[in-house]
Amino acid sequence: MTDNDPLAAARASLAKGEPSRAVLSLRPYADDLPLPELVALVRDASRALGADDLAGAAADLLADIDGPKALYDFGYAATGSGIPFVGVPALRRARGLAPDVLPVLWELASALEDSHRHREAADALRGWDGELPAWPGRYLIAYNSLAAGDLAGAREALADLPEPEDPDWGPARARVAAMAERAAAAAAVGPLDGSDLRGWHFVLHGGVVAHLSPHGFEEPMRGRYAFVSDDYSYCRTGLERLRLVLETAGRAVDGVMALPDRDSTVLGLAASRLLGLPLLPVDPARPGALVVAYDLDDADPELRGALFERPDGQILFEHAASWVRPEGPAADVVTLLHQNAHRPWGERMRMVDVQDPSRGVETVPADGRPEAELAEEVLAAEAVTGENGEEGPPDTVDVLAGFVGAVAGGWARTGRRWRADTPGPVRSSYFI
Repeated sequence: MTDNDPLAAARASLAKGEPSRAVLSLRPYADDLPLPELVALVRDASRALGADDLAGAAADLLADIDGPKALYDFGYAATGSGIPFVGVPALRRARGLAPDVLPVLWELASALEDSHRHREAADALRGWDGELPAWPGRYLIAYNSLAAGDLAGAREALADLPEPEDPDWGPARARVAAMAERAAAAAAVGPLDGSDLRGWHFVLHGGVVAHLSPHGFEEPMRGRYAFVSDDYSYCRTGLERLRLVLETAGRAVDGVMALPDRDSTVLGLAASRLLGLPLLPVDPARPGALVVAYDLDDADPELRGALFERPDGQILFEHAASWVRPEGPAADVVTLLHQNAHRPWGERMRMVDVQDPSRGVETVPADGRPEAELAEEVLAAEAVTGENGEEGPPDTVDVLAGFVGAVAGGWARTGRRWRADTPGPVRSSYFI
């Protein structure tokens, strides 16, 4: 095996009993691999995982490698299984073999979109030979153009997008229209380029990122965290900046509803003290309150699902939000975006002796003190300044206030929240 043989490396992972890692490791290479070998690897990994539908689709494709239906079925199964990058090469081949079959185009566009290859998705849809149905065709061009950072292409698609006859498309129409409005506001205060994480997160998801990671800002993270050992100062920073966002936007809330998990309870108690607001029973349908979550991916699924609908005046705050595969709605304010975060009061690893790294690391058990005591630790901590020195651009409270002041009119409107389902044109490295 050589370092430049991704299939050999994937097979080695599979042999070690790591089927998910085997498949995910092929994300950057799938388009360029021989399709039969890629499909065979997916078949074997799927069998190991008990994913019978995908394994069966892969086996059928290996028996008919140029069959348009077998190619389509495999691409459909791969996208539905959360590995759309594997489905893309099969669907491209199906598209070439059956260029007049519209469902193949829809599925290819879906696989590209779910792989966050939005410009390619929009280009594939524009390449349809004939009249492309406005719904979902022109809507998908508009959405994917926005997610690719192509504002001109999005405006062109939106200009030709009629009101949908099917009312089920109404929320999607409202979503993309709101994204375009937010883009106009964000462009007035920032560059909306490949490094403008705060701007693009607001455009695409409607929320405000309160703190940008300075680590590897230019390359490869651009403001997101990969692995972060959260601490009390970050928690205090998030709450202080939440208060700044509310004040700058002129939005008042009448109480704090902390989600019932331990992490959210700690932050909710601290938020109540810091903002001088009463703690309220959790009711997702209650207007005018501040909902506090540490990480929505850890919340009760039913409660999390109810938060997709925002009552009038309700603000959702999430401290540490996953940007990789978020399960819940995009919060109105989020402190930081991460792939993996360790709680300040949770079990953690630390060096035995910072002066002597050769002594290794030790496990520090979770802090079992009551939530109220941990909340006091949050309030006693000092917020980070965001000056950042040479590690990243300034991310001070003045910078944040300037952004919020410019976009406040389009922030946290009543209506549906959507999942932050794409990193958009600001890309960060993903670690397996």
